[in-house]
Amino acid sequence: MIEIQELTKVFGQGEASVTALDHVSLTVQTGDIYGIIGMSGAGKSTLLRCLSLLETPTSGRVLLDGRDIAAMSGAALRGARRKMGVVFQGYNLLMQKTVAQNVAFPLKLEKGWQKDAVEARVRELLELVGLADKAAAYPAQLSGGQKQRVAIARALATSPETLLCDEPTSALDPLTTQSMLKLLRDINRKLGVTILIITHELTVVSAICSHVAVIGEGRVAEQGAVETVFTAPQSPVTRQLLNREV
Repeated sequence: MIEIQELTKVFGQGEASVTALDHVSLTVQTGDIYGIIGMSGAGKSTLLRCLSLLETPTSGRVLLDGRDIAAMSGAALRGARRKMGVVFQGYNLLMQKTVAQNVAFPLKLEKGWQKDAVEARVRELLELVGLADKAAAYPAQLSGGQKQRVAIARALATSPETLLCDEPTSALDPLTTQSMLKLLRDINRKLGVTILIITHELTVVSAICSHVAVIGEGRVAEQGAVETVFTAPQSPVTRQLLNREV
């Protein structure tokens, strides 16, 4: 379970400071597919970066199974990071490495992985994401949907308990988006991985998420079950998002 408690992130100091997150609190249950939605600049990606510890929160806590990951260091911090896989917006693939090498990369950074075990894990993951025949290809030879599948396979390499996805469908056409959402549902069901999706697309949240938090200007405007939030919105921010999609 992920518990975010009064999380605040401020960039800069004094009059030039910008508050990207303002006392954000929410809970993601183990095994859930949870959506975080908002307009551009709402603070969604900053929240993901704080969850993955790519940014240090200014204040507040992020609890992973009851432990504050922001207070960790050394082996404990490495262990917490291993439990979270991140799928970045824009794929972030290594263009000079093959698909197989991209997926293997996180494993080669860890101690204890033998070559045969790495190769077997890569084959398993490429089969899972439907790219078993693309192991020797390079990212430039792939479509956008295929690149995203490689990014997902790489994020799953170390068997994380949680998958953090930053706008996983923003660069994909509608048909490829549906294929990507099916893959994420399959991963959630087969592997039991908790999935947190950052997006600005209502259709993505409606199609795959059980719960959602709506963020506006760095604050949680509304949260709850997707059907409840989208059917009877209580916040002007949610109503604005819904009206935009009409």
